Amino acid sequence: MPKKAASRKHLTRAEKRDLDIEIGFLEGIVQRDPGYLDALQLLGDDYTRRGKFLSGLRIDQKLSLLRPRDPLVFYNLACSLCLTKNYDEAAVALEAAINLGYRDFKWLAEDPDLHDLRKQPVYRRIRAKLRHIRVRVR
Repeated sequence: MPKKAASRKHLTRAEKRDLDIEIGFLEGIVQRDPGYLDALQLLGDDYTRRGKFLSGLRIDQKLSLLRPRDPLVFYNLACSLCLTKNYDEAAVALEAAINLGYRDFKWLAEDPDLHDLRKQPVYRRIRAKLRHIRVRVR
């Protein structure tokens, strides 16, 4: 499942506090074991939910090196790149996710993290690829 969308939802003070505690805990785990994939994925998700998009991007970039054949990792990387306004790189990561087998096209079309990417000219290439895949599947 893709990371929770940053979705511009405002967190309550209690939610921020709880998320900060979880981030601190996960940072400690990752510091002791930098290759702990589950902890890295959770930490990246939490950074994004907390609005720390650059920190989330760094985690997603690390995960893409550790799991170069995982479509979900590249989907999440595309989201982080989009949230940091790196649209060309986001499109490349999203295409990689699709090439690796990402197929939740309904979520891709609705994911608020990719909203700005869908407005970019570079997204036309992805839309064409999606149409081609859908036709091929039938």
